[in-house]
Amino acid sequence: MAKPHGLHREKGPTGRIVDIDPFSHESTAAEIQRLAALAETQARVVGNYEAALARSKEMYERAWAAARLGFWECDLFTESLQWSAGTYDMFDIRRDAPLKRKQTLPSYPAESLKALETIRSRAIARREGFNLDARILTPAGTNRWIRITATVDCAGNRPIRLFGFKQDITEEKAKWDRVRYRAEFDALTGLANRSQFQSKLLETCGTSADWESAGTLLLVDLDGFKEVNDTLGHAAGDHCLKEAAQRLAKACSDAIIVARVGGDEFGVLLGPGAGAPVLLARQIIATMNQPIRSGPHRFRIGASVGLASIRYCNADEAIRRADAALYAAKSGGRNTYRWFDPRSIPRPARRI
Repeated sequence: MAKPHGLHREKGPTGRIVDIDPFSHESTAAEIQRLAALAETQARVVGNYEAALARSKEMYERAWAAARLGFWECDLFTESLQWSAGTYDMFDIRRDAPLKRKQTLPSYPAESLKALETIRSRAIARREGFNLDARILTPAGTNRWIRITATVDCAGNRPIRLFGFKQDITEEKAKWDRVRYRAEFDALTGLANRSQFQSKLLETCGTSADWESAGTLLLVDLDGFKEVNDTLGHAAGDHCLKEAAQRLAKACSDAIIVARVGGDEFGVLLGPGAGAPVLLARQIIATMNQPIRSGPHRFRIGASVGLASIRYCNADEAIRRADAALYAAKSGGRNTYRWFDPRSIPRPARRI
């Protein structure tokens, strides 16, 4: 049977096919109910999607926080910034704060800011990215080291924005500094160690031929240290070395480097403008003669000093000369100094 004009057929509540008049009150109510159910279903789908998106965003932020990473973007025309939560936290700035680039620049100390501006300007001019490790001081007073990675985005050949990542590398930097310190400094005295001294001597001797006046190498050996170590013990001996190192560093504040190069031997490298080496040698001897206290003990040590010019000689020759002068000072009664005398019979060169 043909359905009447204007009617359409649907399944009824019992499952039977019935003719529905779309303009009847009952039909309108049913359509509203159907649309409401559809809207409710769609709302649940959207809600589930938004919840999943929020969870993904939270996991994303947590992963970035664990890696101490943050995203950043800078519009090159307006200087406005877009930062992720991790970047805000890195700079101790409230996450919802709108930012302009100039507001963040005070966080960079002068040396870091200069490096940043130089490398940033060059990157924009060349349309290329850059990497930079920089120190920041946050508004909360926290010192951090960050690694900045940047990419230049262009419209045609015109730079329009910079974007990239910032990573907190404070812990990494501290670990590296500790490793480097152990490699370059003496653990007991805090002075430069033999390896660093030798590197600096090699570097300085390589340029000394061009100086109008030569630099000077001093080797300082403590007189009476063995007796302190043997009589009062190693604790007193260590205290003696620390005290001697402090006195030497203070007396030689103008030196290129002051180092502990052996058990009770120290090296001092002077540049051409460091003043009279002889006066310094006398000052070293005088300051080492001052009494030292270690617990209940009070004792004195002395110092012998060998001096040699480093002009027109390599590092091994400079050491040989200063070592020969030091040997002459010890042979001359100790607690004194000697300049290298080329007429003297040199001792075999030692490697410092």
